[in-house]
Amino acid sequence: MNISVVAAAREDDSPVDEPLRVATVADRLGYGEVWLGEGPTWDAFALATAVGLATERVTLTAGPVAVSVRDPLSIVRGAASAASVTGRPVGVALGASSVRVVEGVHGVPRTRVATALAESARAVRELMRGEPGEEIVPGSGFRRRLPPPGGLLTVAAFGDRAIATAARYADRMVLDSVSPEQVAALRAKLDAAAREAGRTPPRLAAWLPTAVDPEPESLAQVLRGVAGYLKVPGYLDMFAAAGFGAAVELARTGAGPAELVAALPPEAAATVGLVGDARSVRARLDAYATAGLDEAALVPATTGDPGGERTLTALATLATSAV
Repeated sequence: MNISVVAAAREDDSPVDEPLRVATVADRLGYGEVWLGEGPTWDAFALATAVGLATERVTLTAGPVAVSVRDPLSIVRGAASAASVTGRPVGVALGASSVRVVEGVHGVPRTRVATALAESARAVRELMRGEPGEEIVPGSGFRRRLPPPGGLLTVAAFGDRAIATAARYADRMVLDSVSPEQVAALRAKLDAAAREAGRTPPRLAAWLPTAVDPEPESLAQVLRGVAGYLKVPGYLDMFAAAGFGAAVELARTGAGPAELVAALPPEAAATVGLVGDARSVRARLDAYATAGLDEAALVPATTGDPGGERTLTALATLATSAV
């Protein structure tokens, strides 16, 4: 199993420059790839460039970026620009994002998202293959001046139509905060969609909240992320079956994040991630690998562990070896 690191994930109260610290720790410890997610604070391509200039080896993936907000050319141009400045391969990840971000922050409609994701993936795949001297868009008269970014095309997926898009166009599909049981089910769907598309299945990765020997503050940070999924279809039954039905019912009443976190027992943190001592985390990684996961993208808790230093150090030996 490949092991990568997510330096910028969802928005929280971490210091604004925490992604740079996480990325430099990951690079120093020998991890091969760093993901730079995009949200209301950071532009993914600017952050990827900053990380590339501050590190020595890691390859970079920008995103997921919201396909309702960025057009395919701006996505590939951003990746190619970052790759040219840093001298590193830069991949892009595409996703649908949320109504809260797309409409609430960017002020644009989040409509036809499955269609928009498919159209964007198809166009980005073609644009990432272009070479200098070719027309950027046929008939535009503008020629490419930068080499292709050289990284992977990743599609974030969970629903059936998004999985079909990943199977048809992506080098890799990524999930977010899932259990091994969910991985097994989604792996089967991805493989079936790839057979239908006549392609070899893309690699399957998952962003997994991670905390080795967590401090109470680290555990609370992971639980805040878990609480955000208590209202999401596809997760409700899983959390209820895991024994957290009271928190699921509380979420249905419209309870706020603080109330939901208070309703979750500490063991809920390990339901969709890697939380515990080093031995239990490694066993959990084995379970994900058995379920069909090709890559664990560690989202280290940083509250109580600046830069994710403790967690990433504990798992660094896995970065260059199979689990």
